[in-house]
Amino acid sequence: MERVELIECPRDAWQGLQDFIPTEYKAEYLKELVLAGFRHIDAVSFVSPKHVKQMADSEEVMASLNTFFSKGLPGSVKPPEIIGIVVNERGLERALGTAGVTTIGYPYSISAYFRRGNLAEKLKKETAAANRGLVVYISMAFGNPYDEPWGPEIVADTLEWLKDIRVRTVSLADTVGTASPQLVGDLYRQVKNHVAGIELGVHLHSRPENAEEKILAAYEAGCRRFDSALTGLGGCPFAGDNLVGNIATEDVLAALRKTGADPGIDPARLTKALEMTNEIRAKYAHAPLVN
Repeated sequence: MERVELIECPRDAWQGLQDFIPTEYKAEYLKELVLAGFRHIDAVSFVSPKHVKQMADSEEVMASLNTFFSKGLPGSVKPPEIIGIVVNERGLERALGTAGVTTIGYPYSISAYFRRGNLAEKLKKETAAANRGLVVYISMAFGNPYDEPWGPEIVADTLEWLKDIRVRTVSLADTVGTASPQLVGDLYRQVKNHVAGIELGVHLHSRPENAEEKILAAYEAGCRRFDSALTGLGGCPFAGDNLVGNIATEDVLAALRKTGADPGIDPARLTKALEMTNEIRAKYAHAPLVN
């Protein structure tokens, strides 16, 4: 079976929740994801607690997770890649000073409305010096709602520039979840030839009924790296549609199995993590449970 990379994204699932999830519960949840077999986890972010209260305890969460790792993992389970999101230099300092964060994630928008000071070159230099990985998320890659210039050629130019500064992992993000399956596939095909040497993934948001089509469209276009979140919790608050959120990991697993691809996750091992996700939905998101 062909292998694909599946990046589980609890950070994206949690960051917009108003009710604070206790630090130890977050750490316990991440431990369950590791035991379930996830090898890549978008786990924490180092941003201002004034703007993202849910992520104010990222250092403490990682300290608990590191203690768990230090005691040894069962069988063939190995510590996963842990991604920590940053948006400025202060966040980068915090992330690089936090043990266990193996990869820095940086959202870089092609939308002028969202773009902040360009940190990408500094991030590349400092993460390389610290022996950390770097993944850049191109926000608004599939269009934006602000009537600004957008098109495959702009995405391609952004990818070429990232390649020139030696970024090697990039994820195309459908930030507001409005891309059709056809657009997902078409855009990926149009830009993938600009990124020889770059691992190019997708971070898609969607209404539930379109999720599988989008995943299959990306896969058929050549994508082998997918971001998702159990039960589809979280997503972009700017989507303007309450049903638009992260694509559920369960849907990604089901879609990829139809292609014969192997994401390396045994559904039977997800039971505890799914139970905890539904508990978070009920207690902290006030959202319906997902069966």
